[in-house]
Amino acid sequence: MKSKLESIKGKAVREVKACTDLKELDNFRIKYLGKKGELTAILRSMGELSPGERPVVGKLVNELKDYIEDVLAKQKEMIEKTAREERLKKESLDVTVPGRKPLRGKRHPLTKTLDEIKEIFLGLGFSVVEGPEIEYAYYNFTALNIPEEHPARDLQDTFYISSAVENDDIVLRTQTSPMQIRTMERQKPPIRVIVPGKVYRSDDVDATHSPVFHQIEGLVVDKGITLGDLKGTFDLFVKQLYGEDVVTKFRPHHFPFTEPSAEIDVMCYMCKGEGCRVCKGSGWIELSGAGMVHPRVLERCGIDSREYTGWAFGMGLDRITTRKYGIEDLRLLFENDIRFLRQF
Repeated sequence: MKSKLESIKGKAVREVKACTDLKELDNFRIKYLGKKGELTAILRSMGELSPGERPVVGKLVNELKDYIEDVLAKQKEMIEKTAREERLKKESLDVTVPGRKPLRGKRHPLTKTLDEIKEIFLGLGFSVVEGPEIEYAYYNFTALNIPEEHPARDLQDTFYISSAVENDDIVLRTQTSPMQIRTMERQKPPIRVIVPGKVYRSDDVDATHSPVFHQIEGLVVDKGITLGDLKGTFDLFVKQLYGEDVVTKFRPHHFPFTEPSAEIDVMCYMCKGEGCRVCKGSGWIELSGAGMVHPRVLERCGIDSREYTGWAFGMGLDRITTRKYGIEDLRLLFENDIRFLRQF
């Protein structure tokens, strides 16, 4: 029996010390010390020994059990120490290695275009003003000579927040034109302002339309202002923004708040007037609505329409940006795709 125990001891020590994995080490523990292990089997067979042999064998088995447990513990400690050292090597930080340069943020193409537009109009003597995106229907419609029955007031075109609050509806503004009224109410002529801002309309999303977009309103009120002043100012602005070769077109139109009114188109930047998907085959893209401020609008703001005249325009910043950078799809400006934005 003693020789058998010596054989188990030698075999166990060799196997345990050769082990490099904790799971494998636990399997060896079970093999020798588990309920069905080799030492447990010897203890269970002690009934076959003589009364004189039992104490001697029992002592030897317990000593071997303690010895194997000690070898297992030391091997476990060594395996854990080795794993710890390997992990530290992987996680170590070399402070001499050059750091990674962080990505620097850049201005969004809409912001870049707006800043250029501001600079142009500031150079022409205009001021920049801003107004609320949540607006009273009075400023968004009524004061701009848009009657109650006008289609622009329909739910299909306008986002209403509430109805009949203090006898007036609350809407998400459909244009920056309400700032015409607010500006003329608090400032008397001469007036020269532009109003950039976000506006909302119930439009379907496509390459040239969005329910949320950006607009820039321009307003001039003074003595002797004519439609020729509007055309000259707008042509100067477009050429400074896009270049001397840009082509624009004024078309007669109707807006309740201007009389006479016009729509201003710019030649399609993709097809150069030939017709394509972006311009829907027309060769032109609408850039702005404009006209002479309606006398009723002036009078509602307390400005004498017999003494003063004015012109106003409203244009989409998004379309200006797409034309400037040759962007085919308006949706790219709103999707925040970093691959697209990095180009700017």
